[in-house]
Amino acid sequence: MSKTQEDLLDLLTQIGIQYTNHEHPAVFTVEEAALHHEGIEGAHSKNLFFKDRKKNLILVVTLDDKPIKIKDVGNTIGAKGMSFAKPDLLMEVLGMIPGAVTPFAAINIPQDRQVRIILDQEMMEKDLLNFHPLANTATTTIASGDLVKFLEHIGQAPEIIRL
Repeated sequence: MSKTQEDLLDLLTQIGIQYTNHEHPAVFTVEEAALHHEGIEGAHSKNLFFKDRKKNLILVVTLDDKPIKIKDVGNTIGAKGMSFAKPDLLMEVLGMIPGAVTPFAAINIPQDRQVRIILDQEMMEKDLLNFHPLANTATTTIASGDLVKFLEHIGQAPEIIRL
């Protein structure tokens, strides 16, 4: 069963990660989310869930305004034939619907599945980062180093790569 926003925020508190949570109407695109950025410090993200030709799963997290060409990302990370994963696979592996993808969803990855988590180095150079807290009706702000701390705590160590 997928974790909830409350489960996530409780875990962040338990492992000593400070955060600020901002509630807002449901958003499904980077453009919709941008309408609610006022008063929220830090960089905003886009989160893309792919599979490659070998059926490897890849979560790419980068700055919301960074242009992404799938083929270029694939070449950079050594993944051939990348395409967006279908919504049913997204739900099965990350417990998310399209438009709500977040690196926090790594908490839902089943033990029998592997997902490569790629964090854009340019994004990680920012002090504060913003992501959906397992629901697209809020944005959670954390320090960039705390994102890595969270992912390592749940056993999903990320790769930081300049995209």
